[in-house]
Amino acid sequence: MSDAPPRAALPAAGAAAPVLLAAALLVTGCGGAGEPAPAHASPAGDASELPQATTYTTLDDLPRDASAPAAGNGTVVHPEAATPVSAKPGAPAVAELPSTQLKGPTWVPVIEARPGWRRVLLPSRPNGVTGWIPDTGLKAARSAHVVKVDLGDRTMALYDAGRKVGAWSVAVGAPKTPTPTGRTFLLASLAPAKPTYSPLILPVGAHSATLDTFGGGPGTVAFHGWPSTDVFGKAVTHGCVRVPADALKRLAAVPLGTPVLIDG
Repeated sequence: MSDAPPRAALPAAGAAAPVLLAAALLVTGCGGAGEPAPAHASPAGDASELPQATTYTTLDDLPRDASAPAAGNGTVVHPEAATPVSAKPGAPAVAELPSTQLKGPTWVPVIEARPGWRRVLLPSRPNGVTGWIPDTGLKAARSAHVVKVDLGDRTMALYDAGRKVGAWSVAVGAPKTPTPTGRTFLLASLAPAKPTYSPLILPVGAHSATLDTFGGGPGTVAFHGWPSTDVFGKAVTHGCVRVPADALKRLAAVPLGTPVLIDG
């Protein structure tokens, strides 16, 4: 195992942001405009023609995660270069997993392994899409953390090595724009270049099930803060999970690729 994956890290006052994006909010289902429309996977051909497994793409030719949401053993991997993604071990590639996502390193959780291959969760649509990648050219690490969101109770809990280390009341998706359920993961850390309602946006590898786009972005679900506390405990968002400031600070210390389990 290598060193742990990078952590989100809240920017210090007056300091440069860890991922400085003027359009940080445009990626998520929380708002924005002007982002690329999702692309769909095409038949496998030359590697350069393969679609990229990112939050902007839809990969219909790959299997879904059919297991009940579970954290697994915490293994996460980072491709040092773009790596082919197949529907089965040894099958032709139908996509590529890039080494970076949203200007940060790609870390994805491993949900199954076979000799020479690892099955990983991907950040693309449809939610729960998975793929097999060769077990070469990968950095591997282990996150001891798990984030659990209970939509019924509208709560979020953080676990470290199986021990609950924090629990908070949060705001979740409204009935017409629900937060998607299932197993996903912390995808990236985005710090807005200008002050906004949250000092940090933490996209996950899941999208709104009811909004193909929101304000021009791909409808990626994210954790983020909120300036007022009256929203917590309510179902009022477009699918994102609004969390208190102390919860955001704790999430900022969680490694990328950490499993996120969302239960309805």
